[in-house]
Amino acid sequence: MARAFISVGSNIEPEKNMAKAVLALADRVVLNAVSTVYLNEAVERVGDPLFYNCVVEVETSLPPEVLKRDVLEAIESDLGRVRNEDKNAPRTIDLDVIVYEGEGGFLTVDPDVTKRVFIAVPLAEIAPDLAIDGCRISDAADQFSNHGMAALMEYTKSLRRSVFGG
Repeated sequence: MARAFISVGSNIEPEKNMAKAVLALADRVVLNAVSTVYLNEAVERVGDPLFYNCVVEVETSLPPEVLKRDVLEAIESDLGRVRNEDKNAPRTIDLDVIVYEGEGGFLTVDPDVTKRVFIAVPLAEIAPDLAIDGCRISDAADQFSNHGMAALMEYTKSLRRSVFGG
């Protein structure tokens, strides 16, 4: 089984769409962890609705391209994701494989994993010792010590209860 980390984001009805996406993931792969959900500004889009973002850890036997196409893109489609030329446009849901670790080591690493606060901080929360290009993700996340995101703790607790019970 491979271990993958998936970023989850939404700024169109995010309360509803984040929960639906994470539950849909749990139906299709083994879901091991859900980071804190953070509220943050849209990248390069002043005035757009705020985003909910988190990172989840999954186990899967699917190769990364199949995971993306058959699982993530299918969930995005089910939740009404519309893609256009503007990759930063508001969206119901955005699911991306940011790290995929197979038997031979890393097969996929998103180049923005250490550059985007809304990826690095939640990833470091659930996999602090994960090393990418010789750098621990927790060290990369520390560069964003004043990251400007708001932790949505009650929403996160509710989301985790709906996925893991308890």
